[in-house]
Amino acid sequence: MNSSGPESIDEAIAAGRDLDGSAIPQEMLILYNEVMEKEGARTRSGVKKSMRNRVVRSGAKHFDQTTLNERLIGAGWEGLKEKEIEFFFN
Repeated sequence: MNSSGPESIDEAIAAGRDLDGSAIPQEMLILYNEVMEKEGARTRSGVKKSMRNRVVRSGAKHFDQTTLNERLIGAGWEGLKEKEIEFFFN
């Protein structure tokens, strides 16, 4: 199974198999699908805010704190918030 890119996760979930080929427990799939259904129905506050949240969540895996903060500001968003620094970098 392809293990790169975000679509690989969606494909694995739909197949009920982890990227290593092992079965995902049914209870996990049920809870995941229930939460995703609720998330899909949630009213959104704006695309730029959602984009920033995604950049922070994923960017923290790929950039150090200073670089991510500078890149956020350079792109026109506010820099990292204290709670984000605490959660992602400590």
